[in-house]
Amino acid sequence: MTRPIGYYVHHHGDGHRQRALAIATKLGTGITLLGTGLGGRTGATEAIDLPDDRIEESFAGNDCSGKARGERPSALHYAPTDHDGVRRRTAAIATWIAEARPRLMVVDVSVEIAMLARLCSVPTVYVRLSGSRSDRPHMDAFASACGLLAPFHAALEDPATPCEILAKTFHAPGVVGTTMAVRVEENLVLVVLGRGGGASDGERWADAARAAPAYRWEVLGVCSVPADLPPNLRLRGWLDNAVDAIAGAGLVVGAAGDGLVSAVLAHRRPFVCLPEDRPFGEQQSKAQRLAALGAAVVAWTWPSRSDWPALLARAFAQRQKDWPAALDTPHGAGRVAEWLASLPHETGQKFG
Repeated sequence: MTRPIGYYVHHHGDGHRQRALAIATKLGTGITLLGTGLGGRTGATEAIDLPDDRIEESFAGNDCSGKARGERPSALHYAPTDHDGVRRRTAAIATWIAEARPRLMVVDVSVEIAMLARLCSVPTVYVRLSGSRSDRPHMDAFASACGLLAPFHAALEDPATPCEILAKTFHAPGVVGTTMAVRVEENLVLVVLGRGGGASDGERWADAARAAPAYRWEVLGVCSVPADLPPNLRLRGWLDNAVDAIAGAGLVVGAAGDGLVSAVLAHRRPFVCLPEDRPFGEQQSKAQRLAALGAAVVAWTWPSRSDWPALLARAFAQRQKDWPAALDTPHGAGRVAEWLASLPHETGQKFG
């Protein structure tokens, strides 16, 4: 029997789970997802729902308050002391590794889980996100991995990324995939909110919609309801398949997360990018590259009401220019599945 692949799914935001499911579907059998909050959310893919390791509900990767005590080792990002969820979580992962004997662990993302897997004698693939990640914990995780998976186009790489990291990286944009051809509503401005940023201020989107009344505005994701909802603004909440909505939008507004950027690029939608503050400058780095390639109009601060008409006009005009050929890389999940199957043991043998 072929030994399985383990896939650790981080629980901040939903892009990690969506990415894991897309890759698991292409791999078929022989993969197990491990993460918090996966129960009933992985379809036919086998999953282990792990105990929660967050200090508090509004988790931001900071272990220097609340229940955390003691000094954090410089080789780690998140190591709160005396936390029962952390104890039970690591025990569950180590137990699964001991029983399943996985041939590989894909870690999306956590330096601590990557180190745990290596301590349990399992080769790792680390999912490498954008931004400046030259700190010791990341560099140790990168060095200990047999491969690095970047869920974005090589053209969006931060120019400061070291050559040795690039040489180890497999770039795979569009992992979540594209949808079938749909009718594009040119006057539809689609605002896409991620799960990792908390509830958005509906008053801001109401103000934007009033500033551009010739367009229909729709907001996907968690958003507060404005006191006075403009007639051209609709709050749709979460959709199971936001890719369909993105493909049919005349223009997309949103942050610079990997999932949204990949979907926008795959369907070549005009894009107004509002990068959010994320650790290691992740979204700022990606937004800079999008702007340099002519694939997005970037607003580095929140636009005033008078800014919106010009931003939309610039994005539509930008889309009429030649599309950067470097940004076309289809079949991301399938390419990742083939790459994972090809990775050798450290002894030079194939996994299996």
